[in-house]
Amino acid sequence: MDIHIWYTLLSAVIGGIMGARARLGQIRTLEMVHKRFESFPAAFVKNLVSSHAKRMPLNAQASQESQDLNKAYAAMFSPFWNEIIKCLREEDFISNREMDLLSVPSNTGSLRLVQWPLFLLSSKILLAIDLALDCKDTQTDLWNRICKDEYMAYAVQECYYSVEKILHSLVDGEGRLWVERIFREINNSIQEGSLVITLSLKKLPLVLSRFTALTGLLIRNETADLAKGAANAVYQLYEVVTHDLLSSDLREQLDTWNILAKARNEGRLFSRIEWPRDPEIKEQVKRLHLLLTVKDSASNIPKNLEARRRLEFFTNSLFMDMPSPKPVSEMIPFSVFTPYYSETVLYSLSELRVENEDGISTLFYLQKIFPDEWENFLERIGRGETTGDADLQENSSDSLELRFWASYRGQTLARTVRGMMYYRRALMLQSYLERRSLGVDDYSQTDATTQGFGFSRESRAQADLKFTYVVSCQIYGQQKQRKAPEAADIALLLQRNEALRVAFIHVEETGSTDGKVTKEYYSKLVKADAHGKDQEVYSIKLPGDPKLGEGKPENQNHAIVFTRGEAIQAIDMNQDNYFEEAMKMRNLLEEFRANHGIRPPTILGVREHVFTGSVSSLAWFMSNQETSFVTLGQRVLAKPLKVRMHYGHPDVFDRVFHITRGGVSKASRVINISEDIYAGFNSTLRQGNITHHEYIQVGKGRDVGLNQIALFEGKVAGGNGEQVLSRDVYRLGQLFDFFRMLSFYISSVGFYVCTMMTVLTIYIFLYGRAYLAFSGVDRAVAREARILGNTALDAVLNTQFLVQIGVFTAVPMIMGFILELGLLQAVFSFITMQLQLCSVFFTFSLGTRTHYFGRTILHGGAKYRATGRGFVVRHIKFAENYRLYSRSHFVKALEVALLLIVYIAYGFTRGGAVSFILLTLSSWFLVISWLFAPYIFNPSGFEWQKTVEDFDDWTTWLMYKGGIGVKGDQSWESWWDEEQTHIQTLRGRVLETLLTLRFFLFQYGIVYKLHLTGKDTSLAIYGFSWVVLVGLVMIFKVFTYSPKRSINFQLLMRFMQGVTSMGLIAALCLVVAFTNLSIADLFASILAFIPTGWAILCLAITWKSIVRSLGLWESVREFARMYDAGMGMVIFAPVAFLSWFPFISTFQSRLLFNQAFSRGLEISLILAGNKANVDM
Repeated sequence: MDIHIWYTLLSAVIGGIMGARARLGQIRTLEMVHKRFESFPAAFVKNLVSSHAKRMPLNAQASQESQDLNKAYAAMFSPFWNEIIKCLREEDFISNREMDLLSVPSNTGSLRLVQWPLFLLSSKILLAIDLALDCKDTQTDLWNRICKDEYMAYAVQECYYSVEKILHSLVDGEGRLWVERIFREINNSIQEGSLVITLSLKKLPLVLSRFTALTGLLIRNETADLAKGAANAVYQLYEVVTHDLLSSDLREQLDTWNILAKARNEGRLFSRIEWPRDPEIKEQVKRLHLLLTVKDSASNIPKNLEARRRLEFFTNSLFMDMPSPKPVSEMIPFSVFTPYYSETVLYSLSELRVENEDGISTLFYLQKIFPDEWENFLERIGRGETTGDADLQENSSDSLELRFWASYRGQTLARTVRGMMYYRRALMLQSYLERRSLGVDDYSQTDATTQGFGFSRESRAQADLKFTYVVSCQIYGQQKQRKAPEAADIALLLQRNEALRVAFIHVEETGSTDGKVTKEYYSKLVKADAHGKDQEVYSIKLPGDPKLGEGKPENQNHAIVFTRGEAIQAIDMNQDNYFEEAMKMRNLLEEFRANHGIRPPTILGVREHVFTGSVSSLAWFMSNQETSFVTLGQRVLAKPLKVRMHYGHPDVFDRVFHITRGGVSKASRVINISEDIYAGFNSTLRQGNITHHEYIQVGKGRDVGLNQIALFEGKVAGGNGEQVLSRDVYRLGQLFDFFRMLSFYISSVGFYVCTMMTVLTIYIFLYGRAYLAFSGVDRAVAREARILGNTALDAVLNTQFLVQIGVFTAVPMIMGFILELGLLQAVFSFITMQLQLCSVFFTFSLGTRTHYFGRTILHGGAKYRATGRGFVVRHIKFAENYRLYSRSHFVKALEVALLLIVYIAYGFTRGGAVSFILLTLSSWFLVISWLFAPYIFNPSGFEWQKTVEDFDDWTTWLMYKGGIGVKGDQSWESWWDEEQTHIQTLRGRVLETLLTLRFFLFQYGIVYKLHLTGKDTSLAIYGFSWVVLVGLVMIFKVFTYSPKRSINFQLLMRFMQGVTSMGLIAALCLVVAFTNLSIADLFASILAFIPTGWAILCLAITWKSIVRSLGLWESVREFARMYDAGMGMVIFAPVAFLSWFPFISTFQSRLLFNQAFSRGLEISLILAGNKANVDM
């Protein structure tokens, strides 16, 4: 355990230092994005633009000027940046207004300076005018004040040049001469430093209002009335500038200018204007209008937190070290590969509308969790904010968009496909711009638009040569045959993504002459044809049923033949991708050619972003825990430890290396349940090299409910237990050098061993203290320790407490927060997590990992556990939680509680109750966490009505007898039988027997501490306690005798039960009255006999065949039912008590979900309560 603690601390420090050196977290706020935006184009061109696209039409003189060079960089940067912003708009993370403010102008026009996005320049003109109005100094002083804000200086310069260019394009004849004269005079005064004399700066707001009125007309489509209005606006601008803005000398010169005066007198001056038709002028008019009219600061744009995070990470990655990209035509071709079975492809309207018992639908839940994205979605499809769900469903196109909008916020195949197809979109844009820069195929170097890159046949062909996406939908053929909705949704994805390919197993049945039906298996690859129908691309006959081992790896193995290229990116169906990250794929693939030591890379590790963190507090805990591992944890594993394996599916494989060395997936049943890590084992054993890269990220979904998380962690822990038994780990241990072997151990199998040791430490300590308490040695030990000054035990206990509650396991997470969010945000996030009871969650997870890892070590038989990836908006019933956690957490927690009660009742602690609390605080915290975490993190877990319904459901389940075909979720008896299936081998039975013997300690110790026995320590006392226990069992049998067997003498049985009841009460009264037996002794006896009874039950279950042959199995089952009923009541009573108080439920909603959903939930319940009145 000490090694585990030191590794956790050192890995956090080393990982933090390495991350800082890699420049992670340098841009972590929107303010930093604003401040460093000037440097983005140059960094982008350096790292993400290939040598072909860098060929710019610059002459020798211009290339020497930094302004022109920056403008060229901005021109290359703008199409990529604007496509990123467009994708954010399509994903509804930003609104139309935000898209306009975030877009970068093309910078290919004749304007002499770099044009920056409006979100950097908004309100700067208004602030500059305020400075001018307050100016009482020289022109130089005014300009120096403006230049203190560099973006204000950019805004002023751009506004000046744009006004000149727009006015020059609008007018001709005498009007153009006036424009040229005005700007010539202003330029001269600027050079002479007399601008504040030439112009009356107090009149600038008036000029601004006139010009804003003009641009407001020009951004609209031309009509006769608008043309007259625009001409009038120009004339009013002329009047204001000439008679108000200019100095008196200039005003007289212009008034007496004959050419101008003649035109004005004849009514020809500005009588007609040339409406903007040139794309460059139209773009400048629109941009200038926004520049002059956006009054509020754009410092908080974009508002959406996910859009901010993505832009911050992308811009930060521009300054990280990465290989230079090759042109698209020369890059390494690659495939993306996704296994799919029967998960959700696309949410149907019925799934979105269906309400749970609280009246909460999935669509309502999403609208409350993502309110800004819902508003942006309505804006995108042209609907108002008040549009109801029913209105959307009336229109077929809107209803389809609604389905996609909801599906893109869940863990669906549609989301994964959209994300992975960004690779093709990025390659098409990169290829288009490379060919344009070379001037080939009629592309023009001065053509500013990239709108048509998606329609360029050459770009599409180039992208298709370099990128292939195969989704292995194993049972797609069966789904089509039975017309499952998943098949129709997959077909829809094929139609919307022309480069998507679907592989599946096709089964053909043929009859022979002798009447036997034979099956032939084919691996098939299909795509969508021009009519949207499935078109077969390849069909490969298989020698038999390919599904021999675990489902997911077999799904990958049968379809890997359809991938192409030299690299494969393995992607799960609950992942996502982003356009801005897809642009960096060329850089990542060049890592295969880079120098990474003696051996070239065979697996490129990729950073993950867990996108499910906003769903609930549990999802946030899981997201932070997972993010810590896939960033800082894997960073250290890859370098310097060199023991990173393959964990999950964003990694990029060397395709040729792996398909010639056993493939990417081992599929043997049970042993390869965690199939992904075996790919890393295989690669390392065959002298491969696994690296990790953090300048690119892929989205990843995680489980969001406690039951989902527990099942997932159970699967991983069980899979790790199987790894202990695998020959791959044995061979790695044999072949690694000593230090690498230790690193591999502590980062894989050792982590679960140390986790189990943490829990075992509690048991060993408490059983040791119980033994000392029963024997009376603890007082003497404490006295001797005090005399000798030995405090080692206290130190060990404190360390164990810190490890147990997850403080040490959170150290890497805190370091990751500090590195990528900053110190203050890291402290705030950690405190928030603690207030949301993250320690309870981590302690509960400790028990999950310990149970499943330990069970796999003892008995083997790890299995895949389907967690489900939906939104957890439903209340989990008490019985369901009890079934899932009874043996893994509840039994163990109650055992620890019994030990603690024995410790406080019979033990000695120097310092009294305070010392006892300090010594056992962590253990009590563990007990509470293991018993009540499933109900604390259960939606509506403390609502009185739900609690009443849960109790009825639980008692029904407990008393239902079951039978053949009855499942465990319907009957306690069926569930109880299922819980025993893991005990299969003689070795397992012997080990279970040895572990069960510990429960006999309670009775053995307590009977000698009773007042009744005094100081008598003879063995007969212990024997007599067994006689009492047998008597109690017989009494129990009398009271629970089956009515079916006593039907002939029911009256006699009822008489016997009555006599027994009265005799038992009389006997107790007599014993208490005439012996030393006290009331405390009665409770102590219960404390002694409960563990003994549980031990007998465990032994009976372990040796089930022997007990059944003796005819005692029915009695064992009834005793087990009584124990489960008792445990359930112990857990249920506090839940029911807390449910009496309404504020507890409100607090839990705030704790579990974000405030928007909690507020919406309460409003929905109020409305639901008034539905009856509305209907009437």
